[in-house]
Amino acid sequence: MPIVRHLQGFDFDPETIKIITIAYEKVCRELQLIDRNDPLTELVAKEIIAVAQTGERDPSRIAQNAMQKLGARSAK
Repeated sequence: MPIVRHLQGFDFDPETIKIITIAYEKVCRELQLIDRNDPLTELVAKEIIAVAQTGERDPSRIAQNAMQKLGARSAK
């Protein structure tokens, strides 16, 4: 499921949504989550959003922080 669905109810500006989307796609690629309907993608989305809510705006750092919070390592 695309992360945009998870952003409903949050007040992010368009640029932040773009950054969040980049970070989400990066984590999904690193974890080899191809099926966006996989329940794990929801956990990824929630962590990405939580990191973005801290004010972080670098997609790579958002992705890295989310992966750490999930206790995940790259599948590569």
